[in-house]
Amino acid sequence: MRIAVGQILQETNTFSPIPTTLETFKRYYVHKGEEVLTGFGNERMEIPGILSVLRSSNVQVVPLIAASALASGTVTKEAFETLVGELLERLKAAGKVDAVLLALHGAMAAEHEDDADGAIIERVRKLVGPDVPIGVSFDLHALVTKRNLQPNTFIIGYKEYPHIDMFETGERLANLMLDRLAGKRNPVMSLVKLPLIASPMVTRTTDGPLKPVVDRARQMEAEGRVLHASLFPVQPWLDLPDLGFSVLVCGDGDQKASDAAANELAQMVWDRRDKFDSDLLPLKEAIDLGIRSPGLTVVGDAGDAPTGGSAADSATVLKGLLEYGADKKSERPIYLSLCDGETAKAAAAVGIGATARFRVGHKISTADGAPIEVTARVVTLSEGVYRMRDKGAKGMRLDNGLSAVLAIGAIRIVVRTHPAMEWDTGMYQSVGLDPAEACLVFVKSPSHFRVAYGPIADRIVMADTPGPTQGSMKGLVLKRAPRPIYPQDVNATWSPAS
Repeated sequence: MRIAVGQILQETNTFSPIPTTLETFKRYYVHKGEEVLTGFGNERMEIPGILSVLRSSNVQVVPLIAASALASGTVTKEAFETLVGELLERLKAAGKVDAVLLALHGAMAAEHEDDADGAIIERVRKLVGPDVPIGVSFDLHALVTKRNLQPNTFIIGYKEYPHIDMFETGERLANLMLDRLAGKRNPVMSLVKLPLIASPMVTRTTDGPLKPVVDRARQMEAEGRVLHASLFPVQPWLDLPDLGFSVLVCGDGDQKASDAAANELAQMVWDRRDKFDSDLLPLKEAIDLGIRSPGLTVVGDAGDAPTGGSAADSATVLKGLLEYGADKKSERPIYLSLCDGETAKAAAAVGIGATARFRVGHKISTADGAPIEVTARVVTLSEGVYRMRDKGAKGMRLDNGLSAVLAIGAIRIVVRTHPAMEWDTGMYQSVGLDPAEACLVFVKSPSHFRVAYGPIADRIVMADTPGPTQGSMKGLVLKRAPRPIYPQDVNATWSPAS
């Protein structure tokens, strides 16, 4: 049995000022052919999960390409067509395959394709014909469309947010495909769309307003009522026509039962829509809380999250700290980060131990603020390469580019060249900063950082900061999304399909 395996994964933020190019993908990874089988090492991602199942099942894996990029702006036509073109060429050259498995995000948009993931699935379907089953994994923040649901295609999503089950999702995807090929399962799909968006800050699967719906979905699976019940709160910073919360159920041959399960879960979500308000704290209050409180306070910089598509170059937090006088008032260190390759180069030029003037931040996201002038001492210089160490994407290699730690009194700023995931304590530890020693640690992430910082934090809060990943959905300016949509339009309505 021959099963083709491929991946093109990117999460688009249409409010981001940074286009996603081929270089953006290469900075993370682009594995081709046999590299798909060897390039991931011990990383706990979807492709390794898929491979672990197929290798133990006497299946010949046909590797295509595996490419991933950090969330950012719209994917250029060149990048999209180059990667998809190579995936299709390798699939065509492979000859007959029994199935295709794709690890996608579900919220990728290209310059010429709003529904880029749908375009990939559609093109693969056209190439392999109607009889070859296709299995797809999506991130929990996918924007699911009817176009995604090609004939003889099933889709399952992550179950966890913060994302800690990418590897396990790959395993589930591969196991379901093997059952489908063996005639043990007959996947049928049911999609329900809701006119609703919610910040990732309040759609965790571990606690909060979504938790009862998650529990019901897992109960349906345990009872054998459905094979997989996937909830997609959607990445909300996508001003696209299909924007909205999706419930996607994979049933076992019984379309009516699958439809009923999807409608039940969707009704639960809709009934709780007023509970999905973001819990944001003014930045000054977050700073004051951290400096005056014992132990460690971890603060999410809500508006500038690179995993949501921001440039991660906002100096809003640094400005707030300096206006508060935190550099002088705090007896313990305060950590924050921002992307600014120009400042990193300037720090390298003066060298470790030197004190100099630096113009920091807002080199890309100029609409959200202006650079600020600071006098700082260069503490550390680094190439910015490390592997994630905390639960989730453990083992994944990150490349922040040339990085420097700048000190302003009690403040330590990790200035790096490239935006990257801030899910992990490794960003600070890799440059010699121990978060457990600080009174305040800022991270540019809406929720996933809780997995790494939860065990060491005395409290975690989200600060109301501006940027492409702003936490308040009511203030999001949507021009192409369907209207009405909740919470922007309180008159939005929905009822289950008959």
